[in-house]
Amino acid sequence: MKKILGYSLIILMLIFVSTSCEDVLDQKSVDSFTEESVFQDINLTEAYLGRCYDAIGGTSRTPLGLQEDLLAAGTDECLCIHRPSGYTNIKGTMSPDQLGHFGNNRFEWIRWEPLYQNIKNVNIFLANIDEVPENVSSDAAWKQRMKGEAYFIRAFDYTNLMRSYGGLVLITEPYELDSDFLSITRSNLDETFEFIMADIDQAINLLPTEIEQGRATKGAAAALKSRLLSWSTGILMHGGNSSDPLISFQSHSRQSLLQEAKTMAKSIMDGNFGAYALTGSTDDPPSPMTEADVQAYTDNFFNVFTQDGEWNAEIIWGIQYNQADGNRTRQNRWWGPNGYHNWGNNNPLEPVVRKFEMADGTPFDWDKYNPGDEIFRVATNEELAADPELNPFMGREPRFYASILYDGSKWQPRPSDAAGIDPTGLVQTGYKLGTSMSSYVGLDQNTFKTNIDAYINSTTEGYTPGLDTRQGLIESWNGTKNGYYLKKYCEEDVIGQYFFNKNTWIEFRYAEVVMDFVEACLELGDLQEGLDALNMIRNRAGLPDRVTTDPAQAMEWYRHERQIEFFAEGDRYYMMRKWMIAPEIITDVHPMRIYHFTDGTIWNYDKSTTADARTFKTEAYWQPISRNEMNKAPQLKNNPGYN
Repeated sequence: MKKILGYSLIILMLIFVSTSCEDVLDQKSVDSFTEESVFQDINLTEAYLGRCYDAIGGTSRTPLGLQEDLLAAGTDECLCIHRPSGYTNIKGTMSPDQLGHFGNNRFEWIRWEPLYQNIKNVNIFLANIDEVPENVSSDAAWKQRMKGEAYFIRAFDYTNLMRSYGGLVLITEPYELDSDFLSITRSNLDETFEFIMADIDQAINLLPTEIEQGRATKGAAAALKSRLLSWSTGILMHGGNSSDPLISFQSHSRQSLLQEAKTMAKSIMDGNFGAYALTGSTDDPPSPMTEADVQAYTDNFFNVFTQDGEWNAEIIWGIQYNQADGNRTRQNRWWGPNGYHNWGNNNPLEPVVRKFEMADGTPFDWDKYNPGDEIFRVATNEELAADPELNPFMGREPRFYASILYDGSKWQPRPSDAAGIDPTGLVQTGYKLGTSMSSYVGLDQNTFKTNIDAYINSTTEGYTPGLDTRQGLIESWNGTKNGYYLKKYCEEDVIGQYFFNKNTWIEFRYAEVVMDFVEACLELGDLQEGLDALNMIRNRAGLPDRVTTDPAQAMEWYRHERQIEFFAEGDRYYMMRKWMIAPEIITDVHPMRIYHFTDGTIWNYDKSTTADARTFKTEAYWQPISRNEMNKAPQLKNNPGYN
C-alpha cells in the first residue's frame, strides 16, 4: 500500500497556497483544520481517510508485517535474538500486566488500544461522509468508494482484534464527551463475527474491482472475508479451549462455517472479485528436476516477495513501501547476516528447516545416512564429492532456497572491511578447524562439545569462525544463535547496511485463499477437490502432486504445506492457535553448529545447549486485555485464565 495519505499535509498546504491573494487573509492556517472543515471539502475528506489507512497497522503508523521483530518468532518458525522475552505467549509469562510485544508498538496491528483508536477515526469518517458537499457529478461515486474503503479498514481492524481477543466491544458511532464508557461491554463471539461480516459485505458492495494500488478493492475485502471465515472454523473457537461465549461460538456451527469458507474462497478463485492467480506455472514440474529447474522455481517464489513496482496477480492487497513518501522499511538490515553489518534477527529454527522437502518431493530425512541419529551428520570430503546430498542443505526444494540463508548459501558481496576475508559472498555460519575430524566422529553430544571447545581454546591457529557467527569479525553480537538467517522478503540488490528496502509487504495473497479452500474441502470430506487445489500450490513450488485416499494423511499434508508456503509470514501464529497445536510445537530452541575440518564436515544439532527456553500455557491461545484498559473500564470481562 502506498502511503495513502502520508501526503495529507501536502494536500492541506496546496489548498492553502492556491487561494487568491485577495482572499489569503480569510484563510485558516494549515494547523487549524477541524473535524467540521475536513468534511466540508472532499479532498480533505480523502486525506482524513488516508490517515485511517496509515493507522491500520497501529497509531504509530507501524507497517503491518515488515517488522524488525516478526510474529513468526512467537511460533515454532523463528527466534528473535534481540528481544526473545517480548514473546510472552511462548514464555509462559503473558498476563494483563506483562504483554511484551503484544502490549507495545512491535505488534500494534493486533493490539486493543491502537486499533480501537483507528476504529474511532473510521467511525468519525463514516458519520460525516454522507454530508460532504458534492461539487461535480463524479463526487457521489467518489464518496461511495471512500465509504467502502472505510468499511474495509474497520472490518480489517476488527478482524485482527477478534483473532487476538475473541468477542469485542462493538462501536459504530463517534465518541461524545458525555459518553458513558462504564456501560460498554464485550459482545460475544457470534455477535462480533456477524458485525465484522456485515462491514465486509458493505465494503464488497461499495468497492471497485480495480483502483489505485494499495487502496482496498473488492478482492481485498473478499480475501478478508475468506480469512475471517477460515479462522472461525478452528476448533479453538468451537469449545476447544473453553465454552465461554467470548471465545467460543454458540450459534454458528463449525460445519456451516466450513461450508461458507469453502464457498467464499471458491468464489474468489472463480474470479468473481478480480483476476488473481498464483505466480508461475501450476503444471506438473519436470521430473527429475535439474539444478536449472530448481533455480527457476526458487527465483519465481522468491520474487513474489520482492516486488517493488506494479503488483503481479498473486498480490490481492498489501503495503507498497515508497521512500519518497517516507514510507520505509529495513528488513535487509534487521534480518540480514551480521557479517554484512546487519542485525541478524528472526533466525529460522532447525525443526522447521527440516520440514522443507527434497527437490523430488520426498521428505527430508536427517538420519538417512545414519538411522536413529538426529543429532549428527558426518561426511568426509570424498563422500561429499560423491554424494553432495550428504550436506543437509543440498538437493532441497525451491522454497527452501527462497526462504532461508544457511551455511554456504549464496548471498551478496561482502562489505569492504570483509571482502578480503571472504570474496565469495557465501554465508558463513560454520567454523573451520585445522585438524582432522576422525577423533570427533562417534562421540556423544557432551563429549563432542567438550573436545571441540578444548581444541578451540588451545589454539589460535587453524580455527576460523565464520563471518556470520557470533564469533565472527564483523558485528559478532548480531550473529545467529542457531545457525540460520531469514532470506524471504530480503532483497538481493539492497545493501542493508546503508539502504532501505523497496518491496511490498503482502497482507493478502492468492495462495492464502487457495489454502483456505483446501482446508475447508478436506474438513468437509471433499478430499479430491482439496488435493487438486493443494497440488496447485505444490506444482507452483516445483513439487509433484500429493495422492491419497486417506483423509487424515491429506490433512497432515495440508498443514505441512501451509507452514512451508507461508513460512515466516506470520500465518503460523494463527494456525497454531486455530488448530490448538501450540503445546506440541512450542519447544526449546537449540543451535545447529557446523564444523568444517580439514578432511570433512560435521553438522551438529546441539540439544545440550538452549538458545531460547520456551513454555506455552493454554490461556495464551488468546491475548488478555491489558491492565491499563481494564482499569479504564473495569466492567469488561477479561479472557479465561487472566485475572
